[in-house]
Amino acid sequence: MKSIIVYYSYGGNTRSIAEFIRENLNADICEIQTVIPYTGSYNDIVTQGRQEVDNGFMPDLKPIAVDFSQYDIILLGSPVWWYTFAPAMNSFLHHTDLSGKTIYPFATNGGWIGHTFKDFAKACQNSNVKTGLNVRFNEANQLTSNKEIQKWIDTIRKD
Repeated sequence: MKSIIVYYSYGGNTRSIAEFIRENLNADICEIQTVIPYTGSYNDIVTQGRQEVDNGFMPDLKPIAVDFSQYDIILLGSPVWWYTFAPAMNSFLHHTDLSGKTIYPFATNGGWIGHTFKDFAKACQNSNVKTGLNVRFNEANQLTSNKEIQKWIDTIRKD
């Protein structure tokens, strides 16, 4: 079964986890990027992120040259913004039909996962959404062990 990792990363933490998964699962990979990048201080981005999440904002995304019909398994990665996935992931899921796919979500965060995995399941209602991976960070320092991430990857191999 062919798999691809689709992720959005603001500060690089989600990208590092996506790359680790790619290396250990031998999956294809694709980064979601917004047309207008987020700029400003950390606090500016936090404030903007909260407003976007609260308003259900979906930023425009750069085109992705992926034929998702070629994949059985899709791993979706996002940082947690205000207890859910980032607006860029919301935009991707709103505009991409993943019906019938097996979805493995993973999320990076510095505190509380919130309802992120429930939101992945809701956004991918016509897919088989599996147990997600919660990867904790303290700023750029990864708190979740690579061993724990590898254990999650091994469950994907077994399915």
